[in-house]
Amino acid sequence: MLKNKKKGVCAPFFFIFADIMKNISTILSIVAIALAGGIYFFQAHEIKELKKQEAADKNVGPVNTFKIAYFDMDSLQAHYEYYKFVIGKLRDQENNVNMQLSSLDRENQKKMDYWRAKGNNMTQAEAEQAQAQYQNLQQEFAQQKQTLEQGLYKNQEEYRTKLRSRIEEFLKSYNKDKHYSYIFQYDHSGSIILTKDSLLNISNDVIDGLNAEYKKNPQ
Repeated sequence: MLKNKKKGVCAPFFFIFADIMKNISTILSIVAIALAGGIYFFQAHEIKELKKQEAADKNVGPVNTFKIAYFDMDSLQAHYEYYKFVIGKLRDQENNVNMQLSSLDRENQKKMDYWRAKGNNMTQAEAEQAQAQYQNLQQEFAQQKQTLEQGLYKNQEEYRTKLRSRIEEFLKSYNKDKHYSYIFQYDHSGSIILTKDSLLNISNDVIDGLNAEYKKNPQ
């Protein structure tokens, strides 16, 4: 009888304990679900923010890594003192070549006029001699013209090379602080640039800098 009473007393406590454990398990499950939901929400928010940041970075792009500028060659030709000096020298040389050729042509013309004046008074031998001399004059004039023009062209190329070298050397020094990726030369006649931003125009800087260097080294 005592054993049955003990068994009857213990049974209610077992069921109470089982109910408590069941409730705890349910609570823990709810807590776990809540934590999982919170973690998922937090991760989703972080991922969303990262995507926003990546999109913003793509839209902004690299900052100050690519800069361009241009200078107006027509303005440089009009205001660069060395360029005007070169043009003056080449013009003088061209005029000198034309004067030499004109002088030689006048001398040849005088001889031709003399032969024409004699006309029928020349003998057959004199006429043949005049014809040979006339051909020699033409050949000599053509050779002299070619020699003078080649000399003029050579001087033009030398001055053009010096001019280009001066501009390039200045731009290398100028760009050490400016850090332009490209500096373009623009001219109104042969440039392929169809539109331009005046804020990128460095013509004044180039002209002032080149003239300052030319004063120091005019040769």
